[in-house]
Amino acid sequence: MAARYRGGQTDAQAYGGLPKVPAVKPYFWGLKLLTTAMGEAISDYLAQRFDPYLAVFAGFVVFAIAITWQFRTVGYRTWPYWSAVSMVAIFGTMCADAMHIALGIPYPVSTAFYAICLIVTFAVWYRVEGTLDIHSIVTPRREVFYWLAIIFTFAMGTALGDFTATTLHLGYLASAFLFIAAICVPLVAWRLGANPVLTFWVAYILTRPIGASFADFFGQPKSASGMGFGHPPVAGVSLILVVAFIIYLSRTGIDRPAAEAPQGAQAPTGAAPQAAVAHYPQNGPGPRYRNQPQYDGPPQYGGQQYGNPPQYGNQSQYGNPPQYGNQPHYGNRPPYGNPPQYRDQQYGNPPQYGNQSQYGNQSRYGNPPQYGKPPQYGGQQYGDPSRYGDQPHNGNPPQYDNPAEYGGQDYRNPS
Repeated sequence: MAARYRGGQTDAQAYGGLPKVPAVKPYFWGLKLLTTAMGEAISDYLAQRFDPYLAVFAGFVVFAIAITWQFRTVGYRTWPYWSAVSMVAIFGTMCADAMHIALGIPYPVSTAFYAICLIVTFAVWYRVEGTLDIHSIVTPRREVFYWLAIIFTFAMGTALGDFTATTLHLGYLASAFLFIAAICVPLVAWRLGANPVLTFWVAYILTRPIGASFADFFGQPKSASGMGFGHPPVAGVSLILVVAFIIYLSRTGIDRPAAEAPQGAQAPTGAAPQAAVAHYPQNGPGPRYRNQPQYDGPPQYGGQQYGNPPQYGNQSQYGNPPQYGNQPHYGNRPPYGNPPQYRDQQYGNPPQYGNQSQYGNQSRYGNPPQYGKPPQYGGQQYGDPSRYGDQPHNGNPPQYDNPAEYGGQDYRNPS
């Protein structure tokens, strides 16, 4: 059973549905007891005040409206759910009383009949879905099984309470205390670690005869072991208490399942675990959680979308160098991106240092510089070997073209 229970949680997440039942907390059991008492008192009043067949038909119509409202609701909502439970309490009581009063079927037989119907419902439910956990009620089919079980628990509880009070002659008050003692058994077993699904359904069945026995105790005449207040006052008081309880739950939201419980409303320690089902919103991507900030898009910083670079003053987009206000220039230095200018000269040309006229007309880098004029050695350019004839000479070579300088003798022709 425990394995199936864990599997039910996984199924709830896989279906992506929302739980259709409230959180099982002390106020759940308190309102459940009030609805059983109210159902017993209103059913007895309608059966005695109006025609029983008309009352049963009217009860069925209102029950059908309430259960349709519940089925059409997305997720758990306080008013649809507890309205359906209240009408099940009234109509289930009518069904149990109709079998005994109209058909003359004894209470032990009607009790056994509804018990068999309940067992068959549980067996088919478990075989089809693999779980009886009420927190796995996230699909229409599971919800059908759930409400069938609820109807049969109310009908069987009503017949069982009447059986102990009238057939066994225990009276209504003694029957109420008998079932209070009986409901302590699943409570203690659950506290000791028994299966939470099994203990829940046993306790749920026993709440019906407790509430019905107290309603009959206050409404039935003294001759029938009651207090004799009458069914109309008991029905009115119980109805007011039920409506006030529902209003309180709907405003506080403390009855919501764990998946959509408001902040501060936590399940009590030891409560049966509930399926963690995400609450998907109707608008915006991703799941929404109550009392949590919504992230439907990237955050905005000063009206600018996250992911775009911030703007600092009149700065261009990234890729162009930023301009930081009115930036001073150093000399005639241009903005970033252009090579620096040195006295209006392009980068790559050698700078001019003062007056370079002493070096002649010097070209730019890449051409050898000209250093004035080459030196003259006796009016002859250095490096011109044609002036030496066939023989080089160091220093200032003699002039062979004028042999008169050497006594008119030409050394090149010694003869």
